[in-house]
Amino acid sequence: MYIPKANEETRLPVLQAMMRAHPLAAVVTMGAGGLIASHIPLVCEDAEGAEFGVLKGHVSRANSQWRDLAEGVDALVIFAGAQHYISAGWYPGKAEDGKEVPTWNYVTVHAYGPLRVVEDAAWMLAHLTSLTDTHEASSEVPWKVGDAPAEFIATMMKGIVGFELPIRRLEGKWKVSQNRSERDRLAVADALEGIGSPESLRMKELVGRGE
Repeated sequence: MYIPKANEETRLPVLQAMMRAHPLAAVVTMGAGGLIASHIPLVCEDAEGAEFGVLKGHVSRANSQWRDLAEGVDALVIFAGAQHYISAGWYPGKAEDGKEVPTWNYVTVHAYGPLRVVEDAAWMLAHLTSLTDTHEASSEVPWKVGDAPAEFIATMMKGIVGFELPIRRLEGKWKVSQNRSERDRLAVADALEGIGSPESLRMKELVGRGE
């Protein structure tokens, strides 16, 4: 990924926090048929011997991606975070000399590593429990894997395949107006606040912090 120095994020806690906050990722692999991608909710876990952590997920057994993995080629996992269009009209310079163009601000993390297929039932149950507990935590009455009959869960697990990816390389790009002057950043932040959507307010926070 092309990352200008001003947009580079290397702090591991920040990168892992972003992956956990935006767990639906594009998992891209190379196989005999070329590149293939699946959009999968992932769990990012710390693990001994894995400096950047381990990603765990699962796919439908009917998904051919897990059967078609080129040996020795790392997978690429793309996490997309906050993003928003930035209008050229928001910059004060537009009214002064017109020399402005629009852009798009965004936050993304790319993780690379070998993808290992897992078909162990105990591993799968632990993974599904972790994934479910994480995303049910904010519910008033959280659903748990144990709420369903064990036989039903066992049958459902036969239709999926697990995988884990120890992260070998991690890249973070925070393109949030760091290359602009303070005057421009304040103008962008004001415009984003005026829109008032969850997406614009999140980007306003990032632009305002100058991350």
